[in-house]
Amino acid sequence: MIYTIIQPLVNLLIRLKVTPNQITTAGFVINLVAAIVMIDGGEHGGHTDLTALGWGGGLILFAGLFDILDGRLAREGHMATRYGALYDSVLDRYSELVMFLGFCYFLVARHYFLGSLIGFIALIGSMMVSYVRARSEGLGIDCKEGLMQRPERIVTLGLSAMVCGIVAHLTGGNQRLFAFDVPFAIVETISIFIYPMALVALLSNITAFRRLVNSKHELEKQNRSNTGAND
Repeated sequence: MIYTIIQPLVNLLIRLKVTPNQITTAGFVINLVAAIVMIDGGEHGGHTDLTALGWGGGLILFAGLFDILDGRLAREGHMATRYGALYDSVLDRYSELVMFLGFCYFLVARHYFLGSLIGFIALIGSMMVSYVRARSEGLGIDCKEGLMQRPERIVTLGLSAMVCGIVAHLTGGNQRLFAFDVPFAIVETISIFIYPMALVALLSNITAFRRLVNSKHELEKQNRSNTGAND
């Protein structure tokens, strides 16, 4: 359905002779702006002000549209090149890194240290998902399985950050719920973002491990086949 919606835009970009690499670059710039917005928001405003997190999440979702557009434009406009694929992959990694930079800086600046730790673990998993796939495909193994690939990560983090910012704006900041006579909050507004990020941290690392195990099995299968052929 999303391809049907964006097709008129793809057709317009083709007529304007916009290249996929230009779209990829624009997507990276938007992610960079999102990170700057969150970094600036972390430095200014009160501890309970989550507005910058919401704006950052919205910009990240908008940048995700460019991720879809560049590939579609390359195919529809017959502009796909090997270098374009490499350029897209490299800028995707940079985009994700600056996204996590923005998230983690905001959380550290607002003293959500546990949240920033979860963000760093999510960053590790996200990078390893991509790295295991790249190394496996370099060895001739198809490696695309898993529950937390890049589109899922972007939607989960961008949407949860945006919703968190909207809820905080409507309710007057980061609200906390205390219960059971414990000295810490059971849940708070920032949890709308932290909990999905924890899910990304868990599932991305599981995905990376599953890809590693699957690649091991495929390599062993290839070795057995080569041994049988030599016999």
